[in-house]
Amino acid sequence: MIRLDRVSKRYQQAGRDGLRGVSLAIGEGELVFITGHSGAGKSTLLRLIPRLERPSGGRVLVGGVDVGQLPRRKVPLLRQRVGVTFQDHRLLGDRTVFGNVALPLEIVGIPRREAARRVRAALDKVGLLGKEGAYPVTLSGGEQQRAGLARAVVNRPPVLLADEPTGNLDPGLSDEIMRLFTAFGEIGTTVLVATHDLGLVERLGYRTLNLRQGELVADRSGREAA
Repeated sequence: MIRLDRVSKRYQQAGRDGLRGVSLAIGEGELVFITGHSGAGKSTLLRLIPRLERPSGGRVLVGGVDVGQLPRRKVPLLRQRVGVTFQDHRLLGDRTVFGNVALPLEIVGIPRREAARRVRAALDKVGLLGKEGAYPVTLSGGEQQRAGLARAVVNRPPVLLADEPTGNLDPGLSDEIMRLFTAFGEIGTTVLVATHDLGLVERLGYRTLNLRQGELVADRSGREAA
């Protein structure tokens, strides 16, 4: 589903490398954790997949398509296939939970009745069906993260990316959020989660890729990356 072939990302203004020669393959329906210190390249790797950034070298392929070579007009179609959720949620304060989750469907012109059905289904999956009329400011941190996750999956994307989704949550809520990601993986969604919470990752026991200074150095199996 996702493949990186010797991918590098150079931030010229900052004078540093985000990624250096990273190659990896992630299968359809696989759940993978990406770990590493702050600045190791976790967020850079995730941002390349929906082409929020473009690689300086190498190729990023999603479903066999080289996303770096996509014409600009086709990038929105790619992003419909890749759901993204962030640590800071990025919910719109002037919209209810329902309105926030419905936004991706409004953008692509899904009819209102079908959109409402999909929004409620997404909210039900993350345990927020009773909060659809609430505004983000009234939600707890865990509820905001779940609302962001519902918005990321409401389009039923085959790929789901999460950047430090438990960074601001206590251990109990972190476990709860991670269980949601594993549930999406179990229904065939390809899930990549960038996190610094090594203890939580070890408890879950899924494949883990470790980045160090922009390089892929190991995976959970202990095999050293080439």
